[in-house]
Order: sequence, then C-alpha cells, then structure tokens
Amino acid sequence: MSELSTIARHALTVLAGQLAVMAFGVTDTIVAGRHSQESLAALSIGSAVFVSVYVALMGVLQALLPIWAEQRGANAQAGMGASVRQSLYLWAGAAVLGMAMLLSPGPLLQWTEVPPALRGEVQAYLAILAFGLPPALLFRIYSTLNQALGRPQLVTWLQVGSLAVKVPLSVWFTFGGAGLAPQGAAGCAWATLAVNYGLMLLGWWMLRRHTMYGPLRLWRPLERPDPAQIARFVRLGLPAGLSILVEVTSFTMMALFIARQGALASAAHQIASNLAAVLYMVPLSLAIAASARVSFWRGAGNEHQAAAVALKGFWLAALMGCALAAILLIAKGTITALYSTSAEVVAMAGALAVWVAAYHVADALQTLCIFVLRSYRITLAPLAVYCVLLWGVGLYGGYVLAYRGLAGWGPMHSPSPFWAASAAALGATALIFTALLLGVLRLQIRRAAPPLPQDPHR
Repeated sequence: MSELSTIARHALTVLAGQLAVMAFGVTDTIVAGRHSQESLAALSIGSAVFVSVYVALMGVLQALLPIWAEQRGANAQAGMGASVRQSLYLWAGAAVLGMAMLLSPGPLLQWTEVPPALRGEVQAYLAILAFGLPPALLFRIYSTLNQALGRPQLVTWLQVGSLAVKVPLSVWFTFGGAGLAPQGAAGCAWATLAVNYGLMLLGWWMLRRHTMYGPLRLWRPLERPDPAQIARFVRLGLPAGLSILVEVTSFTMMALFIARQGALASAAHQIASNLAAVLYMVPLSLAIAASARVSFWRGAGNEHQAAAVALKGFWLAALMGCALAAILLIAKGTITALYSTSAEVVAMAGALAVWVAAYHVADALQTLCIFVLRSYRITLAPLAVYCVLLWGVGLYGGYVLAYRGLAGWGPMHSPSPFWAASAAALGATALIFTALLLGVLRLQIRRAAPPLPQDPHR
C-alpha cells in the first residue's frame, strides 16, 4: 500500500470519529437554538470557554503522538507501555488545572462583559462540564495511543457509537420530559458528561481485553514519576498545548467579545464557529495521520521517507481545504438554515460563512504544518508566530475594527470584523509555517543517510 493510501485511510478513520465528536457540538447547537435564542447564546459563550480549556489540555496529551509513533517505528513496544503509564501523571495535573478553571469562570465573564442575564446559565453549563473533563482527557490518551499504533478505528467505533447516545440525551435534558424539568443549555452539558464517562469506561475495557495491546505490557504496576520522562513530555507537550491555546482562544474569545452585541450576534457567531470547527476536522485528521507516519519513519531511521510523507500530506491538505471552502460558499444559505428557525440569525450566519470559507483554507495548511513540525520537535517558533498573528492581528485587530475603528474603517458592531481579521492572520500564519516546514525538511534530508528500504509490513 502506498504512503498516500496509508495516510488517507488513517485520516478517513480519524475523521469519522472526529466528525462524530463534532456532531456533539452540532447537536447541542441545533437543540439549544430550537429551545431559545437565549439558550443558544449561553451555549455559544459556555462552549467557547470550555473548548479553550479542553483543547489546550488535550493538545498537551495529543503532543505525545510523535513520541509513541517513533517508539513504534523503532519497535520499542515495552517502552511505549511504560511511557503511557508515565503519561497518567501528566493527565492528573491537566485534569486538576482544567477543573479549577471551569469551576471559576466569573472573572473571565466579567472581563469580557458577558451580559449578566446570561452569566448564570453559562456558569451552570461550565460547572457540569468541569466534572466531565477528567474522563475526556483520559480518553484522549487512549485515542493518541491508538493513532500512534496506526489503529485509530478502535477509537472511531466508540466515538460513532456514542453519538447514538448523545443526541437523545441532549434533546431530553434540554427540553425535559418523562418527569425531568427542562434544563436549557445545561441539559447539553449533562448529556456530554454522561457520554464522556461512557467513553472512558469503554476505552479502559478495550485496553484490558484487546490482544493488540498485549506487547505493550500496559497493566504493570504504575511506576513512580520519572522526572526525565515527564520533562520530555512537558518539553514537547507544553509548547504544543500553549500553541493550541492561543489558536483556540483567538477563535473562542471572539464569542465572548461578540456577546456584548446581543443574542442575535452571539447566535449567528455560534453557527459560524460551529461550521469552522466541523470543517477543521478534515485537516486535523490529515495532520494526525501524516504526523504519525512521519514520526514512524523517523523512529525507523528513514528521514527521506519521512520528508516524502510530510509533503504528500501537505498537498492533500491544501486540496481538501480549497474543495471544502468552495462547497461552503456554494451552499452557505442551505447549511446555515439547518441551525436556526430565526430568519435574522440565518441571514447573519450566511454572511459570516464567506469569511469562514477563507479562514478554512488557511486553517487547513497551517494545521498540517504545525503537526508535522512537532514530529521534528519544532514547537517554540510556531508558538511565537501564533501569539503575534492570531492574538495580535486576528483577535485584537477584530476587536479594534468592531469597537474602535481603524484607518477609516469602523467601528462596525458586527461579528464580521472578527472573522475578517482572523482569516487574514491565519493566512499569514499558514505562509510562515509552510516556509518553516519546507526549510526543516530540506535540512533533515541533507543531514540524513542515503534512503533506507521501506517497511513492507506497515
């Protein structure tokens, strides 16, 4: 099987699972939107805070993928098992930190001037999700391990199956029935909590029963914390997690700043952000698959093949990014109408979809680049680029255009300036990351020994 086929198969499998998880958000957005405009606005703000916390911590754990994929390439399976056990210490710290942040969102909501009428429902939503965070992060470790092993389908089956539980629970908890009072946006959080614990238990059961994990010797007694191993995790995971935090907060903080424009703007922005998040699953899946293969070949000592895989992944991400953006532009009216029965919300969301399409093309390229760069342990430079462009140009630039005006433009009290500035910032980021990746690949090829034979058993 060719490398392109291997990447595509891995990516499609990851994508199916990621879309199932994203369908959780789509379901919640549709359910809350049909419950009330206020519930949708509260969901928009609450999910922005939760996603900022969860994705940053998830990024720290997801960054372990290159380490485990390299160990697989080097055929160091027992070492993978010991490394997975050490990662539990990282998980514990991340879970405690994340819960503390979700249980005390008051200062953040006040700083971003979220309307007081929405704060109570937002805080209730986040308090529930705080207790769903530890199992979600533990399942992320299980997911990352399977991706490193080249067997993401075991995770995908669980994620797709959980959607059949999430949808009816969200509807029931939000609208009430059978003796349960309507919960509004908090009902979506209760449904997520139940699903997260279910996924964690099923992942644990798979690790215990599936023969594939036997060579890893996972179920040995938990060793004491290994400072060297944990430091290795932190050196790779912390910059990666911070990079994702900057990327995600540049995206989700828009929801908090837009909230002061009222429920209509928040609801329209929630639809636009949900569209962007769904589209993002495609380049994310490609990036996970490509980085796993790049790290595998690096662990096997074949830098030439690793570079070839990276380039194939890059062009595939570019092609898919342009194709999906074109589809969104053509069908934006039909797609946004699925989210709300309010004509005003649909009209504003349709206008934002144009910027979402531009945003996605740049997002596809930079996502592939940053994941592959982590396979080469390049993490600090992308973090610096993110801070300057995504926070400085994207988020702050959008704020200035929306509320202060700049060079004769604005102030424009609309979500559009935020999306326009973010798309421009992400475009510049994609160009810089592309140049950085190409430079790293050329350097590695010059340093590498002559090409080695490919592994016929991959």
